[in-house]
Amino acid sequence: MMGDRPGAPARAWQRMLSGRRLDLLDPSPLDVEISDIAHGLARVSRWNGQTRGDHAFSVAQHSLLVEEIHSAISKDIRPEAQLAALLHDAPEYVIGDMISPFKSVIGGGYKSCEERLQRAIHMRFSLPTALPGKLKQEIKRADQIAAYFEATELAGFSVAEATQFFGRPRGIAADQFDLTPRPPNAVQGAFLKRFAALEKARVAA
Repeated sequence: MMGDRPGAPARAWQRMLSGRRLDLLDPSPLDVEISDIAHGLARVSRWNGQTRGDHAFSVAQHSLLVEEIHSAISKDIRPEAQLAALLHDAPEYVIGDMISPFKSVIGGGYKSCEERLQRAIHMRFSLPTALPGKLKQEIKRADQIAAYFEATELAGFSVAEATQFFGRPRGIAADQFDLTPRPPNAVQGAFLKRFAALEKARVAA
């Protein structure tokens, strides 16, 4: 992080707007706040910002899309499963959204940091630290469908390219969803509203 003095001990934490200090190497669930997640994800761009529209297509908007797609294609529509889908990219509020080619170059260090953050986030919101295999696969498929739609509708991919990398969705179409990139504050509010609705549904269940 910028601003550390030369020779000073390495700083592995980030101060959040909530006032929390999140340790990236040993994240505590107690330092995870949904307000920080929503704020950060709404300001992290998908596709390194290389998308059409007046605004970047944010990770928060992608997360809402994945949760909506998951609910459309999965028989598991329990609020817990929907919340897991909504939070599937939550660690990116801290570490950003690296495109897949760069992740493969960096290797395991990025992945282990991402996994530690995901575990802390799941513990904070009473989700299993390791999702059941079927649910994990269903969320991954929803993620791939979202990536295909984003790639072809926003990021300039041809259908052939997107099919090669993400697979071509069957029985579901991009026009079923709103892919218009929206301002950060609007997406942040929508993310928090959806989170609150799912938490309320979990309590009711």
